Amino acid sequence: MKKSKEGQDGYKVSSDQAFEKQSITACLLSAAFFGALGSSFLYGYNLSVVNAPALYIKAFYNKTWMERYGNPIPAQTVTLLWSITVSIFAIGGLIGALSVSFVIKVVGRKGTLLLNNGFAVIAALLLSLGEISKSFEMLIIGRIIMGVNSGVALSALPMYLGEISPRHIRGFIGQFNSILICLGVFTGQVLGLPELLGQESRWNFLFSFLAVPALLQLCVLPFLPESPRYLLMEKRNEAAAERAFQRFLGKKDVSQELEEVHAEARAQDNLHTVSVLQMLRSPAVRWQLITIIITMACYQLCGLNAIWYYTNGILREAGFAENILPYITLSTGAVETLAAIISGLVIERIGRKPLLIFGFSSMAVFFSLLTVFLYFQNSVAWLPYLSYVCILAVIAAFCSGPGGIPFVLTGELFEQPYRPAAFMIAGTVNWLSNFAVGLLFPFIQEKLQSFAFLVFVVVCILGSIYLCVVLPETKNKTFMDISRSFARINKMPCPPPGHEIELTLSITPDKNGKTQEVTKMESLF
Repeated sequence: MKKSKEGQDGYKVSSDQAFEKQSITACLLSAAFFGALGSSFLYGYNLSVVNAPALYIKAFYNKTWMERYGNPIPAQTVTLLWSITVSIFAIGGLIGALSVSFVIKVVGRKGTLLLNNGFAVIAALLLSLGEISKSFEMLIIGRIIMGVNSGVALSALPMYLGEISPRHIRGFIGQFNSILICLGVFTGQVLGLPELLGQESRWNFLFSFLAVPALLQLCVLPFLPESPRYLLMEKRNEAAAERAFQRFLGKKDVSQELEEVHAEARAQDNLHTVSVLQMLRSPAVRWQLITIIITMACYQLCGLNAIWYYTNGILREAGFAENILPYITLSTGAVETLAAIISGLVIERIGRKPLLIFGFSSMAVFFSLLTVFLYFQNSVAWLPYLSYVCILAVIAAFCSGPGGIPFVLTGELFEQPYRPAAFMIAGTVNWLSNFAVGLLFPFIQEKLQSFAFLVFVVVCILGSIYLCVVLPETKNKTFMDISRSFARINKMPCPPPGHEIELTLSITPDKNGKTQEVTKMESLF
C-alpha cells in the first residue's frame, strides 16, 4: 500500500505527490521584509522613541501651558499628561486589534497593511507638527493613532506572513515580525542619541521618521501578491491565487498547491468566517484559544515592557552615570535584535515549544538574579554591572522565543475561518496586558522596590509550566495535524489515520428560530 501523508492544509496526498521543499524566493523575502518594515518595525520604534525626548516633551508641555494660562504647569499635571502620552499608545493598539478582523474581510491581508500606512503618515504629521502648532493635544492624538496602526499591524502582518509561507519555513518567515520589532526598538534608540535627534531642537524629527517606513512599504507592497489562500478561499479568484503562488514559490506548476486549498475550501463550504462570539463558544478550538490567550498574556506580563519603559531608571538606580545611560540602553537594543535574528534562524530546527519554554524559564532565572543584585547593589561596588548583565540576559531570553513565536502560533493553531477572530482575541489580550504593565509597574516598583521583578518571575514560571503540559509542537505540521493535536484535550473525536476530518462550526436555527452552534465531524473518503 502506498503510504500517504498530509498536505499543508490537511488533506491526504500520496508521498510521491507531497510537496518538495522550495527555496526561498526574492518575492517571498520582499513581502516578509517590507510587510514587516511598515508594520512591526513601527511598533518597535514607538516603544523606544519616547524615552530620549521625554525631558524635552515635558518642557514643551510646560511652555505651552504657560503661554495659554500664564502660570507654570503643576507638577502633577505634567506627570499626568506625560503618562497619558505614553500609555495611550496601548489604547490605540486595542482599538486597532478590535477593528482588524472587519477590515481584512473587505480589503484582504495585503490591502489592510497598505491601508494601515495612512494611520502612520497621519500620526507622523501630528507628532512632528505638535510643537510648531503649540498643541500638546496633537502629540496625544498622534500617539493614539500610531497605536491604532500598531494594533492593526500586529494582527494583519502575522496572518499575511503565515498564509504566504510554505510549511517548512513558516516559522522563519513569521519571525520577520519579531526581528523588525527589535530592529525598530534599536533604531529608536540610535536616532534618540544626543549626537543625532535626541536634542531639544530636533526631537520632533524623531516622530517625522515614522512616515519613512510607511512610505517605503507603500512603494513596494502594491507590487507583491495578496495571500493566495485569501484570494482562493474568500475571494474565489483562482487565477489571482495561481499567480500569487507562482510568484511566492518561484515555479510555474502550482497545481498541487491550488488543489490543497481547493480541498480545504470544499471541506469548509458550510463554514464562513467565524465571529469572536462563535469562536468563544466553539468546543473544537477551546484549548487552542486558551493557549493563545495565556501565551499572549505572558508575552506582555513577563516583564520585558517594564524593562523597556524603565530601563534608564533601573540603570540609574544600579549606579551608572547619567551621561552613559543612552549608550547602555543602545546595547540592550542591539542584543535584542541579535537574539531575534538567531531565533529566526533556528526556529525550524529547534521548534516553537522548546524556544518558548526556554525563553520564559531563562527570564525567570535572570529576573531572580536581578532581584538579588539590585537588593545588594549598595554593598558591593561591582554588583551594578551584574545587574546590567542580567538585564541583557532577560532581553536575550525574551527574544529567543517569547518575543515573536506567540504571533506565529496564533496563525498556526487556527484554520482559515477561525483566524481573523483568533487574531482579534489575541490582539485584545496583548494590548490590555501591555497597558496594564505600563500603568501598574511604577506602583509595584514603588511598593516592592528591588523585589518588584519577582512578580514577573511568577508569570514566567507559570507560563512555562502551562506550555510544557498543553502546547504541542507545530513545527512543519499541517493545520489539520495541529487541530488533531488538540482533539483529545478538547474532548473531540480523533480522526482515524486514513481519513480526513472536517471540523466545522455550523449555525443552525432551533425550534424557536434562534441560532445555535453545532460542531460537525464529517469523514472524507
